[in-house]
Amino acid sequence: MSATFVTPEELKARIEAGIPDASAEVSGDGHHFDALVSSPAFSGLSRLAQHRLVYDVFGAEIGGRIHALSIQTRASETEGTQ
Repeated sequence: MSATFVTPEELKARIEAGIPDASAEVSGDGHHFDALVSSPAFSGLSRLAQHRLVYDVFGAEIGGRIHALSIQTRASETEGTQ
């Protein structure tokens, strides 16, 4: 059984493509990853709802191809707002 190797760069690109105006920092060893994700899309959402948005980017890959993903989220402001 061979599994496709996952890189932190791939996860970063997918998070940033899947969540509006997201900025992500991802580290990991190919199986276990840590992600810090900022997006104005998180504004007003509970922490659980914020994490669900990130997990939804990967769907069934979590627990499979992506063995573990630890997430920290924060709502960021859009440019030009104070």
